[in-house]
Amino acid sequence: MKANILLIIIFLLTACSCEKEILSYSKGDIKIEIETGEQWLHDFHLFLGISKKNSPQFAVWIEDTAGNYISTVFVTEKTATEGWIANKGNRRKEALPYWCHQRGVVYDDGLLLPTKENPLPDGITGASPKADKELQISITDFTEPMVIKAEFNHSVDFNDFFPENAQEGDDNYSGGEMGSGQPAIVYAVTIYPNQQQAYLKLIGHSSIDGSDGMVYPDLEKLTTSKSIIKQISTVIIK
Repeated sequence: MKANILLIIIFLLTACSCEKEILSYSKGDIKIEIETGEQWLHDFHLFLGISKKNSPQFAVWIEDTAGNYISTVFVTEKTATEGWIANKGNRRKEALPYWCHQRGVVYDDGLLLPTKENPLPDGITGASPKADKELQISITDFTEPMVIKAEFNHSVDFNDFFPENAQEGDDNYSGGEMGSGQPAIVYAVTIYPNQQQAYLKLIGHSSIDGSDGMVYPDLEKLTTSKSIIKQISTVIIK
């Protein structure tokens, strides 16, 4: 970690199109704008043919250019608090495995996911938004480049390559009946102090079953998950 990068997360909020709150930015702040894609909302089947529109689980965090984790900017509440309703005891390690491994915090059961007993603080968590989201970061001593990464995942967005009936141990097993379906997708960008705006690029997908912290560049077997995000931009306020 570069000692001369000091990051202070001020506050984060959902900026929905219907009830958008105007954020107050200061010089040097970083604005992250997540624009939702056509697959942001996904049908999650409940029972008797009833389903609801679910938004994805996701995390946004900062690393140095050597790949060292610095700080989480935002993570959705279910992941941050083990707030799953229909998981049947499944801790959902396949949901956001890359963020979990980069963060590197091991909990009592040996997994890298926060628990009900040890959740992440409210300041960096929030409900999964139904529309676009805006995040604000206030920093000091931004003199070296840093990397902003984001990971997104829908539950049960199965396709022909990642089917619901895949069995544990299969190469395409993603958590079973209530699991991940297509693996989480990862975006990243390196930003520089003298830069005005930059866009995160899709760099690959996470571990299919959540067993490792790698990013896999092969995207050919992904279908709808590539349309969860329209774009993610960062703007340094001058």
